[in-house]
Amino acid sequence: MCLAVPMEVTRIDDMIADVRISGVTRQVRLEIVDRSPEVGDFVIVHAGFALRRLDREEAMETLQLFQEGFNLDFGLSE
Repeated sequence: MCLAVPMEVTRIDDMIADVRISGVTRQVRLEIVDRSPEVGDFVIVHAGFALRRLDREEAMETLQLFQEGFNLDFGLSE
């Protein structure tokens, strides 16, 4: 099973973004994302690519479901 995880964009340089969740930072490609993200936006990440931009509320809801359903700890304070 593969999961696409919402991650927060912390930096953008051309078509590469730094994204972060729970203290983990990765670089992802932006060529196939549905709408260009900005720093502070969340994107769904899978296999090194940002697939879809999410608003913060939708990202938090998705992370909460992962946290509850898979017993993961993303350190959500909301």
